[in-house]
Amino acid sequence: MHQHTPIRTLSFRFASLILFCALMPIGCVTKDTHLKTLGELDAATKLSAEQAAELEQLKKQLKAQADHLRQQLANLQENLDQEAKQRKVAEERAVTLAQDRAALEARSSNLQARLDGLEQEKEQLNRELDNVRGQITDLEAKYASGTASAQEKIANLQKQASALEANSARIAKEREQLRQEQLQLAARLEQERQRLKTEEEENAKLAREREALQQKQSQLTANLEEERQRLKIEEEEKTRLAREREELQQKQSQLTASLEQERQRLKAEEAEKARLEQERAAKEAEIARLTRTQEELSKSLQDEIAKGNITIQQVRDQLTINMVDRVLFDSGQAQVKPAGMKVLKQVGDVLNTITDKQIRIEGHTDNVPISTKLQDKFKTNWELSTARATTVVRYLIDHGGVDRQYLSAVGYADTRPVGPNETEEGRSANRRIEIVLHPKDLSQITGQLVSTGPGGF
Repeated sequence: MHQHTPIRTLSFRFASLILFCALMPIGCVTKDTHLKTLGELDAATKLSAEQAAELEQLKKQLKAQADHLRQQLANLQENLDQEAKQRKVAEERAVTLAQDRAALEARSSNLQARLDGLEQEKEQLNRELDNVRGQITDLEAKYASGTASAQEKIANLQKQASALEANSARIAKEREQLRQEQLQLAARLEQERQRLKTEEEENAKLAREREALQQKQSQLTANLEEERQRLKIEEEEKTRLAREREELQQKQSQLTASLEQERQRLKAEEAEKARLEQERAAKEAEIARLTRTQEELSKSLQDEIAKGNITIQQVRDQLTINMVDRVLFDSGQAQVKPAGMKVLKQVGDVLNTITDKQIRIEGHTDNVPISTKLQDKFKTNWELSTARATTVVRYLIDHGGVDRQYLSAVGYADTRPVGPNETEEGRSANRRIEIVLHPKDLSQITGQLVSTGPGGF
């Protein structure tokens, strides 16, 4: 199990790295830290892949060893099976030989009994032959005396003696044959004894070999079982490592996704920072241009500004020219009076040079309702404020040379007061025309309010 120690170390290091990365505040991580973390993550991934390859190679080697042991066990089992078959054949052959030996011994006993019978028969015949010879001798003696009957008896006895001699010769021949057959049987019995002895020695040898093979088989079985247990432990370890690797890969994927999100966020922040820097530079340029415009307007309208009829305010990139209504219009009227035309001409000379701003003309009133005699012309302050804003737009287009695509008119009536409507001074301040210069994208940037002239912030 010591072979997997590097993998455990890697798992611990990788888990620690993931935990460290997970605990780090995302917003405070620098780009260098991210790059370092990614480098360590790549190195850990590479080391994990190398350890996985080594584990796979080790598994292949162990599998090859197990297959080799299984093959050896199968060969031993096959040898044992062959030895068992050979032993069975030898045992069957020993049984057959024992049966043959018993048959031969029975036959030998029968032959010996026949031989003994023939010996007794021979002895009987010899006794009879001796008796006949004695009778022949007696008869010859009697024959010598010339008795005819004696000669006849001698002839008969001679025939009997010849027959007995023939039987004796036959018995001798059969005895010799039986003796030869007995010798052959004895030789065969001796051969069978030698063969049985050889077979018994061979069986003893096979038994010893079988016992040795069984011992070897037992040892190999024990080795194989030990190898199985080791492989089982290795497989469990591999499963555990695979599970840990999968968990680490999931954490790695999550961390990679988080890092990628962080990269994208940093990239977006950098892009946003660059965009804001460009916008800041553009706004600064716009503010600088508006400041020059404000200076030009302030210079051009300094008399009215000094009288308090006009104020100019700049908030970052927005410039507002506030003109009280009496500068441009008579009370309740929407036609620009001659003095107001002069003022609008001065404003138009400055505005017609501006091409990067929208110019919104706003009409404002106090909350005093339109008098009855003017209601046939302006029903409410809404109509009056809108008409005045439209009149100023028309004048700036027709006489001020301002491009119409930059202009717009809107009436607010009394909805956006700058002073209290309860006092004459407040109502006078509320009756006004505002010319508002703002960026084309309508973005509003809060900044320090720069004002010039009386009434400015």
